[in-house]
Amino acid sequence: MPMNQANNLLYPDMLQAKAAGKKKLAVLIDPDHMRGDRPEKMADLAAEHGVDYFFIGGSLLVNNRLDQTLDSIRKRCDIPLVLFPGSSFQLSYKADALLFLSLISGRNPDLLIGQHVISAPFLKLSPLEIMSCGYMLIDGGIQTAVLYMSNTYPIPAQKDDIAVCTAMAGEMLGLKTLYLEAGSGAKNPVPETMIEAVAGATSVPLIVGGGIRTPEKVAANLRAGADIVVVGNALEKDPGLLKEMMAATRSHASPG
Repeated sequence: MPMNQANNLLYPDMLQAKAAGKKKLAVLIDPDHMRGDRPEKMADLAAEHGVDYFFIGGSLLVNNRLDQTLDSIRKRCDIPLVLFPGSSFQLSYKADALLFLSLISGRNPDLLIGQHVISAPFLKLSPLEIMSCGYMLIDGGIQTAVLYMSNTYPIPAQKDDIAVCTAMAGEMLGLKTLYLEAGSGAKNPVPETMIEAVAGATSVPLIVGGGIRTPEKVAANLRAGADIVVVGNALEKDPGLLKEMMAATRSHASPG
C-alpha cells in the first residue's frame, strides 16, 4: 500500500525535519535508465543505508517503464516514492506523493500552469499526496535535457538576487517546497552561495539537486541550507557512493 494511503503524509514530516534541522537525502531514479534488475539493486542499497526518499521521473520517459520501476522498488523496500514528473504523462497511482512542479524560473506558460490544468482531474481523484513545488533551473554550465525540454533560460549561477526574489515569490504564491536544480548531469552544481541566500530568505523546505557527485558536495549543500539533497547520475555510475553520501547527510548538524 502506498504510504499516503496509510496516512503517513510526507509534507508534515518534511516540515518537522526542517524545524528540527534534520537533513534528508533523496535518490533520483530515471526509469529510462533502470533496466534489468537495476531498480531492485538500488532499492536494496537505499534500504541498507537509510535513504529518505526516491524521486522518480525524467525529462522524457520514452520506454514506458514508470509503473514497472515503481513496482520493482516497492517490492524491495518501504522508502517513500515521490513522482518527479517531466510532463503530465508521467503520472502513476503506484507512488506515494507527487512534486507538483511549477517552473517559476522560466516564462514558459505550459510549465507554469498549462500541464497542471491537464493533470489536475487525474490528481484530484488519485491517492497521491500532492506537494506544490517552485522549480527553479540554475545554469549548470551545459545544456541539460531539462533545459532543452523546458524551452526556458536558467537563472545565471552568479545571480543570487534573481534566485532569491524568484524563491520568495514562489513562497508568497503558496508553493509548499522550493527546488534549486542545475539539471541531471550538470557540469556545475548549484552554487553554495545561492543555496545559502535562498534558504535565508524563505521558510519552506528547500530541495537542491543536479551535478552533485561527491559526499563532500552533499555535506556542503546541507551546510549552505538545503533541507533535501537529490543525487542521481553519480549513483548510476558508482552506487558505492551512496554509503558515504548518507553518512554525510546523517552527520550534518544544523547550525545553532
